[in-house]
Amino acid sequence: MHASVLIPAKNGGALFRRVLETVRTQATPWPFEVVVVDSGSTDGTAEACLGVEGVRLHRIPPAEFGHGRTRNLGIGLARGRFVALLTQDALPANERWLAELLAPFADESVAGVFGRHEAHANADPFTARDIAAFFDGLAAGPAVVAVRPDERERWDRDTAWRRRLGYFSNNNSALRRTAWERVPFPDVEFAEDQAWAARALEAGFAKAYADRAVVRHSHDYGFIERLTRCFDEAAALRALDGRKIVPTPLHALAGLGGRIALDQAYALRSGLYRRDPLAALVRPADTLARQIGYFLGSHAPLLPQRWRTGLSRDAALRRA
Repeated sequence: MHASVLIPAKNGGALFRRVLETVRTQATPWPFEVVVVDSGSTDGTAEACLGVEGVRLHRIPPAEFGHGRTRNLGIGLARGRFVALLTQDALPANERWLAELLAPFADESVAGVFGRHEAHANADPFTARDIAAFFDGLAAGPAVVAVRPDERERWDRDTAWRRRLGYFSNNNSALRRTAWERVPFPDVEFAEDQAWAARALEAGFAKAYADRAVVRHSHDYGFIERLTRCFDEAAALRALDGRKIVPTPLHALAGLGGRIALDQAYALRSGLYRRDPLAALVRPADTLARQIGYFLGSHAPLLPQRWRTGLSRDAALRRA
C-alpha cells in the first residue's frame, strides 16, 4: 500500500462524513486506504465507517485517547509507506489534496509534510484573514526546512528561531513511515505535532510545506471556548520548550490594546463595519479571551491541578 490516511474521530457529526467522503474520492495514481480511530463516539460517527470500501475502523475507549498516543496507534495499524493525518473537521479542498500532500516526499530527506489551511466559507472574517496571512507567510519561505550541521549551535540557543523552524500541524500533515519508526509522536496532552517536528529536525530529518495541499479548517469560538483553547495552546508550548506566550499581566494588557487597535483599523479599512458590523463589535471580546487564556496557560505549572483541568478545552472534550 502506497499511502494511508489516518483520522482520529469522536462525535464528528455531519462534517466528518463530508471529510470521509472527500478523502475516499481523492484522485491519486497509487492505492491508498483510510484508517479511522474512534474514541467513543455516540453520534453515529463510528457507524458511518462500517462497510465503506477502503475504510478501516478501530475503536478505543475514550480514556485511552491521547493526541500523540492515538496517532501512533493509528500509524501502527496503517499499511501505507506514507501516512497522511487529518483531524475530523479538516475538509480537503479538492480531489488533489492527498497527491499534493505526498509530493514533497520525492525528497528522501523529508520526514514530514504539512499543508495549507483555509477558513470555512462561513468563518468569521478576522479568522479567515488571520489564517490566510499565516499560511501566506509560510508560502513565502522555503518549502523544505532542515537544521544544517553548522546551525546546531543556533538551534540549541535561539529559542525563537527554533519555534519558527519547527512549526507543524496535524490538522493536515503526512509522515514517512520509516521516519516515524525512528521518531514517533511523543505522548503529550497537546501540541504533539510541534513536539514531533522539533524531534525530527533534531534527528537530522527535513520537513516540508505543501502549499497546494489545502484543507478547510477553522473555528469560530465563543468567549469561554476561545479562552480554554488558548490556555491549552500556551500550556502545551510552556511544557514543550519553556516559552511563555504572555509572560506578565503587562504583556497581556499591551497585547490586548495593540491587537484591538490593529483589528479595528482593519475593520474600518476593509468596510467590515458595513458588511458585518457584529463581527467587528465582538472581536475585542475574542481578543480579551485570547490574552487571558494565553496568560493563564503560560503559567499553568503554577496553577492547582483542578484549575488546569477546568481551564482545558481539550480535557473537557475528552470527558464529553
